[in-house]
Amino acid sequence: MTDLLLLGYGTIGRDLERLLRPELERGELRIIGALVRDPSKRRDESPDFPLIQAEHFATAVTDADVVVECAGVAAAREYGPQAIGADRDLVLASVGALADPIARLGMLSGPGSLTVTNGAIGGFDLLGAAAQAGGLDDVSIRTAKLASALVQPWMGDAERERLEALAPGDEAVEVFAGSPDEAIAKFPANVNIAVALAWATRELLPADAPAKARSDALGRALDRVRVSLLADPDATLSSHRILASGPAGDYELRLRNAPSPSNPRTSGLTAMSVARDLRELLARRGA
Repeated sequence: MTDLLLLGYGTIGRDLERLLRPELERGELRIIGALVRDPSKRRDESPDFPLIQAEHFATAVTDADVVVECAGVAAAREYGPQAIGADRDLVLASVGALADPIARLGMLSGPGSLTVTNGAIGGFDLLGAAAQAGGLDDVSIRTAKLASALVQPWMGDAERERLEALAPGDEAVEVFAGSPDEAIAKFPANVNIAVALAWATRELLPADAPAKARSDALGRALDRVRVSLLADPDATLSSHRILASGPAGDYELRLRNAPSPSNPRTSGLTAMSVARDLRELLARRGA
């Protein structure tokens, strides 16, 4: 049996628990707890495992075989390197944390292993193969979501009112254009996918390449990816358009993902992708 510790128990964590029910019922997997910011505020929730205050992460992780992060970029930056440093396998949902150079190096330095889930999009195997062959020069992603999912606390009154006033039939409004690390800083709950795209299209390095070299390679991939984020009043699903070109050819991927029924800011596919990646990790571990 593999003991699993959840870092976070929001939309993704609850969806993941449901998706892992077969493994839990067969006794192949056991969730030993979920770390949350304030368990006292969540007494109305009654999972089959304890909710643990996040500040006790260092103690809780010692009892886990695998840590699944589903708490958001800020928590992933703080606790992801700690999980890896404690020699635990980490499944990372908030891929945007890798845009931070310090957190990135920590999560690539071992001794634990890092599994990066692409969460919200497919087709990355194709782009990864082209990138590893040196076949991509330009990579971009345009993501469109409902304006309500893109309103941020840092926005001024005029910007918030402009987005909130968008009505069906209005033209989509570009709210961001730039690099993935800039995007994740401004829209942490919405653009993990852009950093995941950079991860998928990073250059090929030797298997024994040092952590610093692997971190720098991801940094170069982040510099190459261009991000555009649109507020679309007619969006019923989150949509992503990826363009990539270079000596290997020209590629265009279009996807439309349904949001989680309980949170329009979260892709419904994220928990599914985490569950798949976790199952593959367990298979490699021989669980």
